Amino acid sequence: MTSRHRPADVDQEATPEPHASLDELLGLPFSQPGLWTQALTHRSYAFEQGLTETNERLEFLGDAVLGVIITDLAFRRFPELSEGDLAKLRAATVKMSTLADVARGLGLGDLVRLGKGEEMSGGRDKPSILADGMEAVLGAVYLDKGLDFAQALIERLFWPRMDTYQRGGGDRDYKMQLQEQASRELGVAPEYRVWSQGPDHAKEFTATVFLRGEEYGGGRGRSKKEAEQQAAREAIDVLTARTGGDA
Repeated sequence: MTSRHRPADVDQEATPEPHASLDELLGLPFSQPGLWTQALTHRSYAFEQGLTETNERLEFLGDAVLGVIITDLAFRRFPELSEGDLAKLRAATVKMSTLADVARGLGLGDLVRLGKGEEMSGGRDKPSILADGMEAVLGAVYLDKGLDFAQALIERLFWPRMDTYQRGGGDRDYKMQLQEQASRELGVAPEYRVWSQGPDHAKEFTATVFLRGEEYGGGRGRSKKEAEQQAAREAIDVLTARTGGDA
């Protein structure tokens, strides 16, 4: 796409040249400063300032660009993977938590333009805001520099995570993995039991996972999801050791 659209109603005077910082973070020379300001404009800020342009359209575009490039990268770099495994790798790479981690690594949260409410509620580190901002930035890279630049940037930022995931590390969905393995090896579904303790602002969750009524793993975390993921990860190791199946 060769569009050179410059948003007309983004207030570039409200912040001190955020695109200059993005230029440094991404190592790309930008030709459309207004586009980069738009990529950093959260809807909460636009609402307070009476603007109509936010980063949501760029987020939509960036999501599509990211999906195509990650799919192509996975297909080329991992010729041994089945369609199902390629889909899992892609899903793990483009999900919100991964995007948020990439954004944190870049320091993107410091540059996003937020409304006062989001600012006060810790919006600069909210996974949803960071992930959306990352996608918006990728959309802006595509519009400003073209597909080749976008592909080079995405490979630089996301390939290490793809490689780590495929080697067994990274932010895996252990609950899904356990469900598939337990169904395949034992013909059953995992059962989770979770309880919590502590005050509301500092709760700790404990999870235990059972297969055929037998305890296979346990985990703790600051959220129910985290505790269940840890329990599932432990259960996978136990199940693999007992059945000789593939983790």
